[in-house]
Amino acid sequence: MSRQVIAAVIRGARGFVQEAESGLAEAIRSKGEDGKVQFPETAFFLPMTYALMGLEVKTLGDMKPLVAHCRELLPQDPPDQMWLPYLGDGLDAGVATLLALEATCALRYMDGQSIEEGCTGFISDTVLRELGIQLVDGRMPGFAAILGPAPTPAIAVNTVRELQKRSILTFLLCHRDGKSMKDQLIAEGVELGWDTYIVPVGRDTHSAIYVLDWAIRGALTFGGHKKGDWRNCLKYCKDRIFAFGITFGAIPDDWYAVGGGAIAMGFPVISDDASTPEVRATGVTTYEALVRQSDPQQLVPTCVQVRGVKVKVEEIDIPVSYSPAFEGERIRREDMQAQFGGKYSKGVELLEMTGVDQITDGEITVRGQDLDAVKDGGAADLAVHVRAAGRKMKKDFEGILERQIHRYCNGAMGFMHTGQRDQIWCRVSKTAVASGFRLKHLGTILHAKLHDEYGGIVDKVAVTLTTHGDEVASLIQRAKPICEARDERVAGMTDESVDTFYSCTLCQSFAPNHVCMITPERLGLCGAYNWLDGQAAYEINPTGCNQPVAKGKCLNESAGEWEGVNTFVHERSNGSVQRFSAYSLMQHPMTSCGCFECIIAIVPDANGVMVVNREYPGETPIGMPFSTLAGSVGGGAQTPGFLGVGRLYLASRKFIRAEGGLPRLVWMPKDLKDPMRERIEKRAAELNLPGFVDKIADETVATTSEQLLEHLRRVDHPALKMDPLM
Repeated sequence: MSRQVIAAVIRGARGFVQEAESGLAEAIRSKGEDGKVQFPETAFFLPMTYALMGLEVKTLGDMKPLVAHCRELLPQDPPDQMWLPYLGDGLDAGVATLLALEATCALRYMDGQSIEEGCTGFISDTVLRELGIQLVDGRMPGFAAILGPAPTPAIAVNTVRELQKRSILTFLLCHRDGKSMKDQLIAEGVELGWDTYIVPVGRDTHSAIYVLDWAIRGALTFGGHKKGDWRNCLKYCKDRIFAFGITFGAIPDDWYAVGGGAIAMGFPVISDDASTPEVRATGVTTYEALVRQSDPQQLVPTCVQVRGVKVKVEEIDIPVSYSPAFEGERIRREDMQAQFGGKYSKGVELLEMTGVDQITDGEITVRGQDLDAVKDGGAADLAVHVRAAGRKMKKDFEGILERQIHRYCNGAMGFMHTGQRDQIWCRVSKTAVASGFRLKHLGTILHAKLHDEYGGIVDKVAVTLTTHGDEVASLIQRAKPICEARDERVAGMTDESVDTFYSCTLCQSFAPNHVCMITPERLGLCGAYNWLDGQAAYEINPTGCNQPVAKGKCLNESAGEWEGVNTFVHERSNGSVQRFSAYSLMQHPMTSCGCFECIIAIVPDANGVMVVNREYPGETPIGMPFSTLAGSVGGGAQTPGFLGVGRLYLASRKFIRAEGGLPRLVWMPKDLKDPMRERIEKRAAELNLPGFVDKIADETVATTSEQLLEHLRRVDHPALKMDPLM
């Protein structure tokens, strides 16, 4: 490693460690060693410290060994006079930087220092889990942290667009001379936020720790590594989290120090400055750690090559960029050329199976006024009718393919799609229309993507788009009985009606020992895959993540345990899981990777269970918020009494059947209860539990165990009369 780089890393690290030492001393003087220290919405205390040192920092007193260790990691002799070969492996000064930055930023949160408007500051566990499914299925192959403003606004825009095109999440950090890339992009009209994969974190160098804290939690959340297992945590980051840093301009010492920490985690840094020395780091393997690329057009391709990010750039013949990074884009009214559906007009989409000889592949028909003919800012009716044919196509697959229309259309920059069936609402931006985007390009997208992702069952795709009001109304009427039949088909399936379940090991890229088992009455814990999805995925890719699993001999009907399922789970979990019960919270429950929509947790005092969704940030009656609970559930471990699930499982007839089922449910957040009310009421009616939903407490009536028990007694909740759970 270059002596110049080593010296700069150490100089920067010394400054950060000294800052942490003085900040802690002052905080203890003013608040005492019992002063509470915490980041918001995380189960991992100070995550970097938790992962690398195994410390649970809760107070200022707990922080003393952390800051002391930062000093121990620094060399004691002047850096200009020594060669530090151990930095090639451990990059100790870089690690000292990470720990010191985390301590200082925790002190900032303790003092209530505000985060700049439009920046995230510390990134919660909830965000990590929400993005988990995109990380594991490859839609988001990696992330980048950009330090400093680009030399010009044009280079700033080009850089983030090239990253978006590759679906790489981008974090914006640091300013130089009062300017930041965030400022550059806002001035150029670029939409920022999690939905568009461009996330401002903070203006100073310290904010880099929030990004690296987010990364290290991948090892804890998905990898299942334990606190203090620093070697495996760092190895997990290097092997499974494809991240890199980009710096613009000459690199100051503080940036070098942060870069040293990033390199210790396996994340290379790519600089556009011609004077930056190139460095190769050595560890288990030798890898490029600091790379120079002065050509702005080659900057992102170089990053991808150096880090080995497996990206798939969508090349679809439309006049705007296309990528999953645009799926969350929102088109504001002032930027809108036209809109369809919602409360403004009629809209519908329908995908139907047809005979191979009844359509011409790639035929796209547009009837009625096109996008450029709609009055500026106006509304029009829209019907999208897709016909798919193939030798392996089945009627059961129609709804599965139709659900992808939302995702496919949203990938076009400047086009917004929400809803499904006859409840769609679409907007298209003025910029997209000015670029030449028209309705026919929606057909181009659907044709290309259906062939790309479902080529195993689809041989031909034809698309008709119409804005004629009578034709739109006609398709709405055609779609209603078709959709009702689909719903009845799925709703009528039971676990007893099939001999085969489907596995999902998609998340093993992040959680190597986790196996999800999808049954007709229990969807995947991420909420994104049901039994029919698993069946379709297997037919499309017989060697993929969704494999048929023969149930075999039933070992426990109430708990949902089968011999064949146990054998499969044991083999595919690398031998870590011996037995699996599909319907039990307490007996050999299913493992979790970290992508779950909700967590079920036992509430012993109430003789029942509570459910909390990842969007709920508040307290729960068992004294642990979602983030704390999630820290115990993920990583592929079986945790009796705690279970990650998809929200629709709450209304399943198999919902924790071994423990008594739905009558055990005593608490859930209001923003989960309200959208689930109709489904739960229907299931409660089957169990002869009138008014049951209103007997379930939420945060408006109870956030403590005492309040919960008072409510349950007042409403005569059935859980109080059931057999003891424990």
